[in-house]
Amino acid sequence: MKIALLTPTFSHFSGIDRVVELNAKELLRKGHRVSVFCFEGDINVPKLKVIKLGISKNQTIGRIYRLLFFLDRRKIRTYGSILRNYDVVISHFYPMNLLAAYAKRKYGIRFVYHNHGVAPPWTFHSFPEKAYMWMFAKLSNWSIKDCDEAVSISKYLQGVLKRETCITSKVVYDPIDTTRFHPGIDGQHIRKKYHIPKDALLLFYNGRVSPHKGVHLLLDAFAMVRKKQPNAWLIISGRHTFPAYSKKLKEQAAQFGKHASFTGFTPDEELPHYYAACDVFVTCSLWEGFNMNIAEAQACGKPVVAFDVGPHREIVKRGKLVAKGGLTDFAEAVLAAGRNPGLVRNSITSPPSRSPPPPFRERWTITRSHRQGGSPIGECRSSVSTDVSRARRGGERASRRRQDK
Repeated sequence: MKIALLTPTFSHFSGIDRVVELNAKELLRKGHRVSVFCFEGDINVPKLKVIKLGISKNQTIGRIYRLLFFLDRRKIRTYGSILRNYDVVISHFYPMNLLAAYAKRKYGIRFVYHNHGVAPPWTFHSFPEKAYMWMFAKLSNWSIKDCDEAVSISKYLQGVLKRETCITSKVVYDPIDTTRFHPGIDGQHIRKKYHIPKDALLLFYNGRVSPHKGVHLLLDAFAMVRKKQPNAWLIISGRHTFPAYSKKLKEQAAQFGKHASFTGFTPDEELPHYYAACDVFVTCSLWEGFNMNIAEAQACGKPVVAFDVGPHREIVKRGKLVAKGGLTDFAEAVLAAGRNPGLVRNSITSPPSRSPPPPFRERWTITRSHRQGGSPIGECRSSVSTDVSRARRGGERASRRRQDK
């Protein structure tokens, strides 16, 4: 089959794009012809065709353009028409859904939406940021209203999608590349790079440096940790996407001197070594759709301390969850994890707001998906494998319709 994967950026700094990369590799191994459509990207995969639509290098202009992409009818028509030659289109994020919707409406191409979620406005600080995210979420939901099938990366997002759009989706967790992320990796050169003693408590965060990721709260919690453990260190890794926010973070971190470091984006080949170097993976993220970084850290054998938000009860198998905003409990959990790496699995200090879901490795039996029957799926199995097998007949019907035209 000929399959198109749609994502705004195709870069390693984005968790969504790393999922797209893994899905593309899997489909290529199965003999499918695969193309990725994106505005920009730097991921290279042998035999994978990458079609770049182009976008301004100015971060602010690019962000506004993505929000209002529905106004660029010429580009939607141009690239949406190219999709007529594909059997199935899998869109991972707005505004790429607009291309998939155009191809479905115009040529009858099967449109599968891969739901990674959109961070809610309340997780951002300024009014412009809140207004932008409110409009982004509304447009995202509008753009998928005619999808043939939907996939959610967690039960949490499955519920959000159903509540906001009435679309029923199946759950497929993001795949983790266990050939790269596993116990036994040597991380000593990372400690040497930042002059961190072998016996020091090293905390590591990796992810987008954005207000909804709660990095400012992580720095507050780190200050509490250092009051009881002065030989604690913190490495914050990830792309900075909000300049004003990043400036405040660096001012906030100045009190720690060399004990707190911002690395910027960590190259993909180095990331497993950072996980290996740390004692505890930490995140004060206020919202997540899945949290691939937690899954990767655990795959490397590291305990996790995080807020009890979104899908974290589904994902955290080795670590501790604390109530959102509970920084004192967070700091205590970090110190406990540092003393005892074999922390009790799925330990939760916050009051249960819902029944805990089945363990992460349990196989799920999914309810009927939007306009398509569901089927059992397993942990970390790529959604595209099940989407494609069921889409084959739909793609063949679409091809016959195109030929009849």
